[in-house]
Amino acid sequence: MLHERPRSLNIAAAEPDPGEKGRAFVTDQTTRLVLPSHVEAVADAAAAVTDFIRNCGASEEVGFGVEMAVREAVTNAVVHGNQEDEAKSVEVILNCHDNELEVEVRDQGPGFDPQDVPDPTDPANLLKTSGRGIFLMRTFMDDIQWLPTPEGGTAVRMIKKR
Repeated sequence: MLHERPRSLNIAAAEPDPGEKGRAFVTDQTTRLVLPSHVEAVADAAAAVTDFIRNCGASEEVGFGVEMAVREAVTNAVVHGNQEDEAKSVEVILNCHDNELEVEVRDQGPGFDPQDVPDPTDPANLLKTSGRGIFLMRTFMDDIQWLPTPEGGTAVRMIKKR
């Protein structure tokens, strides 16, 4: 009887095919984080996202953009949504499937309409020190939606395709 040793494939460490834009994504991997509503949680979310993206096999370029978008979304959830109320939390759900990364960031704030946020590229807003988060999230991600959550608050759902 011939026994063949099973081979394993570590997609995250595999070299990309020169003809491909990036590496293949691991399928159906999910991570859920619950973070306190203070600004220091942004760094914790960014570190977790970086590890998650690496494990999914996304390229460094994709990883940079997704991490920036998550930093902005978590900052907005902590500062604007939950108003840094430590009795509230921010939930981050990361999922890689079907050659895309999906990130959902949920806060427990009163909600808002992203159309009401001033355009940071308008000359009147260029010198303002804040107000670019949504612009950056839209720049780095392929699809983005803001949705009210059933329990109150806002969920921002962002998708990055390979």
